[in-house]
Amino acid sequence: MPPNSSLPAARLIRRLALAGVLLGCVVVVLGAYVRLTDAGLGCPDWPGCYGHLTPLGAAHEAAGSLARTTLDVGKAWREMIHRYAASTLGLIIVVITALAIVMRRERLVRVPDTLALLTLVVLQGALGMLTVTWRLTPLIVTLHLLFGLTTVSLLFWLWLSLRARRAPLVPHRFAPAERTARRLATLAVLVLAAQIGLGALVTTLVLLVACSAVLRLRSLAYAGRAAYVVLLALGVQLTIGLTMVHFAFPLPLATAHNAGALLTLLAVLTMRHRLGELEMRPEFEVPPERALRQATGAS
Repeated sequence: MPPNSSLPAARLIRRLALAGVLLGCVVVVLGAYVRLTDAGLGCPDWPGCYGHLTPLGAAHEAAGSLARTTLDVGKAWREMIHRYAASTLGLIIVVITALAIVMRRERLVRVPDTLALLTLVVLQGALGMLTVTWRLTPLIVTLHLLFGLTTVSLLFWLWLSLRARRAPLVPHRFAPAERTARRLATLAVLVLAAQIGLGALVTTLVLLVACSAVLRLRSLAYAGRAAYVVLLALGVQLTIGLTMVHFAFPLPLATAHNAGALLTLLAVLTMRHRLGELEMRPEFEVPPERALRQATGAS
């Protein structure tokens, strides 16, 4: 726990991280919606729209011009709302980084981690520009999506790491089965990330194996609740996918499928983070005799 004098700053960073996660989810889903409605070039320049801050200015100029224009106001607004949301997310990350640097002596957040997050969001801005200026090159669009998911994931991990604890922590030695569950959870995160980028069908099997490894051990009950959420998210995602194919990829289901992928990723990250927390688990969750053995170094 941070010193009492640092608690307000820790709460502020945590709330900013949560706001960033929520806004990041909106940005990812909006990006999918913009892509699926073919609005990615609704404003063919960057960062403005036909040289204006909003589509209103562009529409007004187009209305007063005799020259023919390709402006589609609806698509332009969808594209610009996505840019406004992404810019706000970048601002939140800048503030988090600044607070981490100012409060670095309290070690609330590792400064290199926030600098990496800031670098990532700058790269995201550059990819956003290239997405437009290179006219939706598939590689750039895919990288833009993957970096967006990575940004949300890192913010979510930061939020989980800053979660307030309600009890003293004691060391916990992982049993072999518990270490296996942790490795499977890490593999699940990596495979899910690959599935989002490449569409690998092996993801479902890996997630099921990882969740079952967690759920069958009573000692991992703290992470087990997250495993149930992973299974629920996976079931919903599979249902959306099958329904989407059956109805020939309607826009609402295609957008929901992107949102489901993000929520599944966050659920898997939660499970993996909780498995990591068990190295220093809350004292009230450890049986007294086991805590005594751990404290004395007995086997």
